[in-house]
Amino acid sequence: MLQTAQAATGGISGADLIQAAKYLAAGLCMGIGALGPGIGIGNAVAHALDGTARQPEMRSQLFSTMIIGAAFVETTAIYALLISIILLFVV
Repeated sequence: MLQTAQAATGGISGADLIQAAKYLAAGLCMGIGALGPGIGIGNAVAHALDGTARQPEMRSQLFSTMIIGAAFVETTAIYALLISIILLFVV
């Protein structure tokens, strides 16, 4: 049984496994790394809209604060993108 498994995988080299692991790691990094910022920005927008509905005169202040918060949240996704690029092209 071990010999048939070795014969079936005989064409796969270590470099092929490393390449597959790089693609898998980069995909997981971007998938998980974009999940948090997506939820965070959704929360920020929802609460800003809720605040605007309660006090329409505060719209401009809420909007500018929301944009600054979204920029901070989005840096996490940019870091995940950077790590994914490093995984693909450097490792």
